[in-house]
Amino acid sequence: MTQRKHGTLSLELTANLPPTNVDDLLLSVKYYVDEECAHIRVRDQKVCGECAQTPCLDFCPAGVFTQDRGGTILVGYQACLECGSCRIGCPYRNIDWNLPRGGYGVAYKFG
Repeated sequence: MTQRKHGTLSLELTANLPPTNVDDLLLSVKYYVDEECAHIRVRDQKVCGECAQTPCLDFCPAGVFTQDRGGTILVGYQACLECGSCRIGCPYRNIDWNLPRGGYGVAYKFG
């Protein structure tokens, strides 16, 4: 049991939340995939080929970016959480990211 004081008001907070694994949370996400229009793409594979660190492989929490044996960066946009971290994570700004078209994208389930 935790007490938090706010001004002169004292609130008792109880947290009876179970431990949660991020992978379990990802399973509760519903995806409406737009097969006709990918909302994420690599602009130029040559730029990715010259990138030694490949932060896109580690930055995305959903693991949307992978690399094949030939070094090509693959984008599995169907699993995108729409957080936008890939726009920030690429030091060369080589990733195009847009919100999915209306009716498509991720739907989060709470509760």
